[in-house]
Amino acid sequence: MRSLATGADALACAMPMGRATFEPPGAPRDSHPGIAPARASARSLRIWTVAIASFGVSLACARERPAVEPGVPAALAKHRRANISDLRYGLRLSVPHRRDEAVTGNVTVEFTLRDPSAPLVLDFTPGADHLHAVRANGNDAQFEAADGHIVIPPAALAAGSNTVELEFTAGDDALNRSDDFLYALFVPDRASHAFPSFDQPNLKARVSLSLELPADWVAVANGAPQFSIAPAVGESASPGNAASAPSGRRTVSFAETPPISTYLISFAAGTFQVDTATLDGRTMHMYHRETDRAKVARNRAAIFELHARALSWLETYTGIPYPFDKFDFVLLPAFQFGGMEHPGAIFYRAQGLMLDESATQNQLLGRASVIAHETAHMWFGDLVTMDWFNDVWMKEVFANFMAAKIVNPSFPEVNHDLRFFLAHHPAAYSVDRTAGANAIRQPLENLKDAGTLYGPIIYQKAPVVMRQLELAVGDTVFRDGLREYLDRFRFANATWSDLVDILDRRSEMDLRAWSRVWVEEPGRPVIRTEVRLDGSGRIERMTVVQRDPAGRGRAWSQQFGVMVGWEDSSVVLPVEMAGTTTAIPRARGLAAPRFVLPNADGRGYGRFVLDSATLAFLRERLPRLTDPLARGVAWVTLWDAVLESEFAPADFLDLALRAIPSETDEQNVQRILGYVPDAFWRFLPVRERDVWAERLEQVLWDALERNENPRLKTALFRAYESVALTAPAIDRLSRVWNRTLAVAGLRLAEPDYTRLALDLAVREAPGWARILDEQAGRIENPDRKAQFAFVRPAVSADTAVRDSMFAALRDARNREREPWVLEALGYLNHPLRGSHAERYVRPALELLEEIQRTGDIFFPSGWLDATLSGHNSLRVAQIVRDFLERRPDYPARLRAKILQAADPLFRAAAIAH
Repeated sequence: MRSLATGADALACAMPMGRATFEPPGAPRDSHPGIAPARASARSLRIWTVAIASFGVSLACARERPAVEPGVPAALAKHRRANISDLRYGLRLSVPHRRDEAVTGNVTVEFTLRDPSAPLVLDFTPGADHLHAVRANGNDAQFEAADGHIVIPPAALAAGSNTVELEFTAGDDALNRSDDFLYALFVPDRASHAFPSFDQPNLKARVSLSLELPADWVAVANGAPQFSIAPAVGESASPGNAASAPSGRRTVSFAETPPISTYLISFAAGTFQVDTATLDGRTMHMYHRETDRAKVARNRAAIFELHARALSWLETYTGIPYPFDKFDFVLLPAFQFGGMEHPGAIFYRAQGLMLDESATQNQLLGRASVIAHETAHMWFGDLVTMDWFNDVWMKEVFANFMAAKIVNPSFPEVNHDLRFFLAHHPAAYSVDRTAGANAIRQPLENLKDAGTLYGPIIYQKAPVVMRQLELAVGDTVFRDGLREYLDRFRFANATWSDLVDILDRRSEMDLRAWSRVWVEEPGRPVIRTEVRLDGSGRIERMTVVQRDPAGRGRAWSQQFGVMVGWEDSSVVLPVEMAGTTTAIPRARGLAAPRFVLPNADGRGYGRFVLDSATLAFLRERLPRLTDPLARGVAWVTLWDAVLESEFAPADFLDLALRAIPSETDEQNVQRILGYVPDAFWRFLPVRERDVWAERLEQVLWDALERNENPRLKTALFRAYESVALTAPAIDRLSRVWNRTLAVAGLRLAEPDYTRLALDLAVREAPGWARILDEQAGRIENPDRKAQFAFVRPAVSADTAVRDSMFAALRDARNREREPWVLEALGYLNHPLRGSHAERYVRPALELLEEIQRTGDIFFPSGWLDATLSGHNSLRVAQIVRDFLERRPDYPARLRAKILQAADPLFRAAAIAH
C-alpha cells in the first residue's frame, strides 16, 4: 500500500519505495497530436527501487495521507474531491481495424488544484508498461505508476490551473472489441481501465473525444459529432481542421459534453446501420447491426416513439428540459446489460428492442420499460449523480420508479398496478428472503467493489419502497421535492441525505427513522392477519401483526389493503401499518370470512402468511377471484408458502394447471407459466417428474391450441418447450422445428427456432446433431451465428465436449461475451444433465472472485444463477455449504451473492428429498 502526503511533509512523502520513470530515448518517435514527443518508449522503461529511508518517509506521513491502493478507496476519493475542480478531459484514441492490435491514445487533463502540496493521483489500471509519456504543465514529469495509479509529485504542480498530458496504450478490459465493432463500457470504475482519469463519480468533467478509425466505420459518443475526416489515398486532411487521418482511416471528433462522471463516458464504433427520426422537434439516431430489414421496419417506429414519449413525460414531470445536447442510442448484440444510460449515447441489448413477431406482452412491456428507465436516467443519474456508489441505488430506483409511470399511457389495456407488483415484488423477494439479503443502501470502502452492490434489491425492492414513500407524503409533495433536488444539484452530485432533507422539510414524517428500517437495513417483515369472532360468528376484532424475522424489533410502516372474502363476494379494507399490531376497525361486524388475503392491492411488502382456511380456499378457488390484481398477489403469496414448506409443490402445480386455461389476464398467465418450470424441475422429487410430465404437457398444448391471443400462444409454447420431457412431446417439438407441424396463430422467428434446436439437443432428440447443423445454416445474422457457435458445445450429448466447454470458461478471454457465457452455462447445468453437471459447481464457485474482478456488474450473479438453477440435490446443496464453511474470510458481498443464488437450491433440496 502506498500513500499520499499532505501538509509540510508532502514532498518527502511523495516518493515512495518504488517508482517508474523514463529515460530519454536514442531517437524521438511519433506522438499523437497535441502532446510533445515522449521522453521514452516502452522498451526504455526502467523501474528501480530506492530505499525508503533515502526519502525520509516518516510515520507522520503514513498517518496523515490517504491510501493509494488498487481501486479507488473512499479516503482517496474524498481527498481528490476536496482538492480538484473545473475538470476537463480531451481524449484521443486510435482504434486499429485488427482486434488483436492495441488501441493507443493520449489524454489532456485540465483542472484547478486547490492545494498543490500533495502528490496528484490519477487512476490507470493497466499500469506502467502501458504509459509512454507524462507531461505536467508543459514539462516532462517524473511519476510513480503502481497499484493502478499514476502519482505525480507536487513539484510538477501549481495552485490553480493545471494541465497534465499522458500518452498511453489503452487497456482492453472496458473496450468490448469484436472483429468489426467495439464499444466502451466504463461503469462503475472502468474508465481508468482504458485511459488515465480521476475515476470517481463526484469528479464530473467536460469531455471532448476524437476517434481515429478504419475508414468504413461509423462512430457515436456522448457529444455531438463535430467533423469527420477520411482523406482519399495520397490526400491530406483539410488544413482548416485540427484532425487528420492516414490513408484508409478517418478521424471523427465529438463536441465537448456538459459535466459528466467518468462511468458515463462512452462511445461505440464499427460497421453499424444508422436509422434517423425526428419527433417533437428532436432528431434521434439509432445505431444497430440488425441485418433483417423486415425486423428493423417492424420495430423502428415503436422504438423511436417510446423514446419520444419518455422524454416528453420526463420534461413535464421534472420541469427541466432534456439536459444534454443530443439524443442517440446504440443496439448492441451480446450487450452485458439491458441498457446503460450514457448521456447522448444510450446502449441497449439489441434483442430487447428489436423484437420478433412472436414477442409476448412481457417482452413488449419490457422494451417500453427499459427505454423509459434509461431515458429517466438522463435526469436521475446523469444530470444529478450520486456522490459515491453507496448511493447507486438512488439513480436506479428513480429510473425504475419513473419508468413505471411513463409506460402506463402507452399500454392502456394493461392493469398497471398488477404490472408494478409482478415486475418488482417477486424479484425483490427472491433476495430479501435469503440469508444473503442486503440493504438498499450499502457501505462501500473502495470503488472496485461497487459492482457487488447491484441486484434486485436496488432495482426491484427500492421502487416498492419509493412508492410507499410517495403514498406517505403525497404525490405532489414527492414530485415537488424531486424537482427541487434536480434543480439544486443539476450537473453535480448529491447523496440520499440531501434528498431526505428536502422531503423532510416538506412533510410531517420522520423520514430518517423511516429510512433506517426501509433503506439502511435488509430484510422484510413477516405479516399475518388475526381474526377474533364474537358469539354470533361475526368479526369482533381483526388485526394485522408484523414480526421482524431478524429479531431486532423493527417495525415497517406501510400502507396496503386486506381482502376479506366469502363464497361469492369480498371487500378490501385499508391498513396503515406503523407498529407491530394494527387494528382494522372497518372489519368489525362483518360475517366470518371464508378467506383473508393480505396485501390484495399489491402495495405492501413482506412475507404475508396465509392461515389454513385461506390456503384451503385458494387451493380450490383462486382462479375464481374476480380481481386480476388479487389473483396475481395470491399466486406470489402462494409461491412464498411453497418455499416456506406451507404449501405442497404438487398442490401448487395442480392449481396452476387448472388455472392456465381459465386465466384471462395475460400478465397473470405469464407469472403462472414462470412458476411452472421451477415447480416441475426443482421442487418435485425427480421420481415424480414422469408422473406429472404427460399431464403438464397436455394442458399446455391444449391451451396453446385453443388460445386466440398470439402473444399468449408464444408464451404457452415457450413454457411447453421448457418442460417437455416425454418422447411424444419431444417428437412434437422436432416437427415444429422441421416446420412439418404448424399451430394456427403461433408465430415463430429465427431466434425461436434457434432456442428450439438447442432445447432438442439437450433432450437428445433423434437427429439432434443434424438439427444443430441445419440450424447453424439457417441463421443469417453474423452476430447470432457467432452466438450459436459459442453455445452449441454446451448441449452436446458427449460429456467430454461439455467438460471441455466448461474448462474453456476458466479463461477470461472466453468469457468476454457474457450473455453467451450465461446461456451456455445454463445448458451445461440443465436439470436433465444435473448428475453430470455436479462436477462443475465447485469449480464455478472457485472462479467467482475472478468473475467479479474481470466481469461486468451483473456477471457474478448471473454466473451463480446459471450454475445453480438446474440443481436440486442434497449433494449440490452440501457442495455450496462446504465451500462457504471452509472460507470464513471469503469476501462478504460475494458470500451474500452465493447465499442469494443458492437459496432456491437449499429450499428445493429440503422439499424435494
